[in-house]
Amino acid sequence: MKKNLLCLFAFCLILLASAQGLAQTEPPPDLDDYVARVLKEFEVPGLAVAVVKEGKVALAKGYGARKIGEPAPVDEQTLFGIASNTKAFTAAALAILVDEGKLSWDDPVTKHLPGFQMYDPYVTREMTVRDLLTHRSGLGLGAGDLMFFPPTTFTREEIVARLRYIKPATSFRSKYAYDNVLYLVAGQVVAAASGKSWDDFIKERIFASLGMTASNTSVKDLRSGGNFVSPHQKVEGRLQPVPYMNIDNTAPAGAINSNVAEMAKWMIVLLDEGAIRSGQTGGGQKGDRRLFSQRQSREMWLAQTPIPAGNPPPQLSALRSNFTAYGLGWGLSDYRGYKVVSHSGGLLGMVSRVRLIPDLKLGIVVLTNQEAGGAMEAISHHIIDYYMKAPATDWIGGFRSFAEQRLAQAKEAEKKQSAARNADSKPSLPLAKYAGRYNDAWYGEVTIAPEEGKLVLRFSRTPGLIGDLEHWQYDTFVARWRDRSLNADAFVTFALKPDGVIEQMKMVPVSPLTDFSFDFQDLLFTPVPSNVSGKQ
Repeated sequence: MKKNLLCLFAFCLILLASAQGLAQTEPPPDLDDYVARVLKEFEVPGLAVAVVKEGKVALAKGYGARKIGEPAPVDEQTLFGIASNTKAFTAAALAILVDEGKLSWDDPVTKHLPGFQMYDPYVTREMTVRDLLTHRSGLGLGAGDLMFFPPTTFTREEIVARLRYIKPATSFRSKYAYDNVLYLVAGQVVAAASGKSWDDFIKERIFASLGMTASNTSVKDLRSGGNFVSPHQKVEGRLQPVPYMNIDNTAPAGAINSNVAEMAKWMIVLLDEGAIRSGQTGGGQKGDRRLFSQRQSREMWLAQTPIPAGNPPPQLSALRSNFTAYGLGWGLSDYRGYKVVSHSGGLLGMVSRVRLIPDLKLGIVVLTNQEAGGAMEAISHHIIDYYMKAPATDWIGGFRSFAEQRLAQAKEAEKKQSAARNADSKPSLPLAKYAGRYNDAWYGEVTIAPEEGKLVLRFSRTPGLIGDLEHWQYDTFVARWRDRSLNADAFVTFALKPDGVIEQMKMVPVSPLTDFSFDFQDLLFTPVPSNVSGKQ
């Protein structure tokens, strides 16, 4: 009898241990209900979530609809634009080439791209491959982004060539300022060192190795009727679908399309420090292999550029961190005593988040088809808290109130602008005198022309940037973009010489919520004489 009781007791212990192990690997039991609340609270048509734990896929699931008003559901195979989560793939591509001895992180960029130039010759000479990934070049936040966003006709080569005309905002390596255009340069380094285009290298050396058969590097690869979402955005208060933006000319910074089933494979390899276990990712090859070495994995997750720690509002106080930094293609911070390796991504109508907790062998990806950052943040933190057994936090309420607070602050700022405006003032010149061609050193030419009694501003290389100029005060106008989904109206201010001739034209965003990639403030336009061809 005692022996039987002991056996029964041991069996119960095994069941208990198994149940405890299950609790550590399975996703939160309330996740479906939680995501349903997120979809409603943040007005997100559809999203997908994947969770990996201990080298296994704990969850890969879609929720909601691919497009508002249509029945097609999001599933684990539905493609989304992952935007700047692409940067980690570009960093990994370089890591592979470092392992192969084809380049070094600290090679001068000019070793691989002899024609590369920045505004300052010293920076040109000293900038390394590592510097391309660490947001410390001296460029201002988003400087040069108007060469690809909204979609432009510039080629990758043209964008790289025009970097030499963008004036720095700070000294080299002195300050963190997020940029995209230098990741394009990094992609060009991949091409130069490997002999393959960035796109082909990513497809052949990363996607194929991990069995990411549906993922691609261009919106051109999205076929009609395929399993992919429509982007959505609030346009003047109403949620509606918006077109995909083609950013192939800066693809290494943000053009990959993927799904949570395949992003789960990517996260498993990342958490295993570059190892590809046999049968783990479905890549079709047998035997353990490596995408990149353990050494390169650690290199990419080391702090390279310090970032000033933020001060979250009271409702999000749990997010207060002890350190924040940027590595190579990854943001680094801490949360509840654990190191967090993460990145977000944002395109017109889509945002995404990848979070990795290496010490817990935990990875989470959330892909959405609406520009509601609170949705992805609430879901990812809810999942992390579950695995950390952390106290309950109202992430949905916290992120929603934070978004409402930012919107209220922006409206107040615009209200103050209107109150300070001298609406009775008049332009110094007849409207026709402001018409003409204007050139900026790095962007190139814009035109202002009278149409139906008003002035219209057109960016020559950006078909979607067409704005009607409304007089604001004195010699300042507001460009109201005809594509209202841009949410980026801008002040346009003219400066006159003593003889009344226009000397220059500057721009700044109207709203503090304008996406930083609309770097209007970095432009300095001067009139192009009628007998001179403008720089294109």
